[in-house]
Amino acid sequence: MAIIITDECINCGACEPECPNTAIYEGGIEWTWGGGTNLKEAKLEDGSVVDADEPQEPISDEFYYIVPGKCTECTGFHEEPQCAAVCPVDCCVDDPDHRESEEELLAKKEYLHAE
Repeated sequence: MAIIITDECINCGACEPECPNTAIYEGGIEWTWGGGTNLKEAKLEDGSVVDADEPQEPISDEFYYIVPGKCTECTGFHEEPQCAAVCPVDCCVDDPDHRESEEELLAKKEYLHAE
């Protein structure tokens, strides 16, 4: 499962530099699949392919947010999600809409960081 940042976020930004996948962005900031990964193109759930450097719409305009397709819960990097470990208000929590097994998270890590 991915991690989500709740609306209790105080926009401190402590989580952003901790993410090994660059899946965390400041509210209102566009994101890319390629940022922090080795992707040149991203295969989307609908089967389409986009350039990994193509800007994507922000998921939130108000608070820091996590791109679920890039979040591996730090699996393969750390023992626990680093965003949750450093969040001073405990607003980085499991996202019930994006549940994944450890195997799926490891596969996502390999996909994002393939050489």
